[in-house]
Amino acid sequence: MRLRVKHTTHYNFDGHVAYALQQLRLTPKERPGQQLIHDWTVEIEGGAQQLHYTDHHGNGVDLVSVHSGTRELAIRCTGEVELVTWDGVIGAHRGAMPLWTFLRPTPLTRAGRGVRALTAALGRDYASDIERAHALSALIIDRLAYRIGVTDAETTAEQALGGEGGVCQDHAHIFIAAMRHLGHPARYVSGYLMMNDRTHQDATHAWAEAYFEHIGWIGFDVSNGHSPDQRYIRVATGLDYRDAAPVRGMRYGAAQENLVVQLQVQQ
Repeated sequence: MRLRVKHTTHYNFDGHVAYALQQLRLTPKERPGQQLIHDWTVEIEGGAQQLHYTDHHGNGVDLVSVHSGTRELAIRCTGEVELVTWDGVIGAHRGAMPLWTFLRPTPLTRAGRGVRALTAALGRDYASDIERAHALSALIIDRLAYRIGVTDAETTAEQALGGEGGVCQDHAHIFIAAMRHLGHPARYVSGYLMMNDRTHQDATHAWAEAYFEHIGWIGFDVSNGHSPDQRYIRVATGLDYRDAAPVRGMRYGAAQENLVVQLQVQQ
């Protein structure tokens, strides 16, 4: 399947920005089963690309500086990706980060009382660890309904689990925290999803991957209740959202921002 993506992130500031620097993780990873067909283009208005590099997780990163005094910044990326059916299985571990790194908790994925209680509720009557992981995914969405606006980028797995709902980022963090607590390396994935009922979206997607002996990495989209398939484009991975955020940076000045995201993913 060939998917085309048009993604715009538009910032409007209520005052002049003195200085800002942004890290963009917006270029999909090339791997077996996922190849860029046409050049993936990232265009900047209101700023300038300073350099492109590959981070320690193998993510392509564009470092962008915002023009001094600007009041508007637009980041536009477009491209096409060819995908084959992979049913969530990524396979063997690769890259510079050793596998044990993905057992390490982070502030966003530390397992506390809530996550430990969640894993205890799973029980042990499963034919395999993979079956238990799917049961965990189902339990998370049962305990934490998908709800926009009650969490943010700094909400931890424990905070989300004790709240009134969450989004894909929260579901992924809870799954990662629980799988690490159970002894499985786990990581966060940001990317794009072609939805069956719409073309236009207002956010990118996120899911999780866990590692199993003799099989490797397997993806779990907790929010949608299945493993990723050929409708999913993997863009960036990391220990949590902070490692794989599509846009993340710093800004000096008192200006407040209004953010609008426009996204199209279609065959």
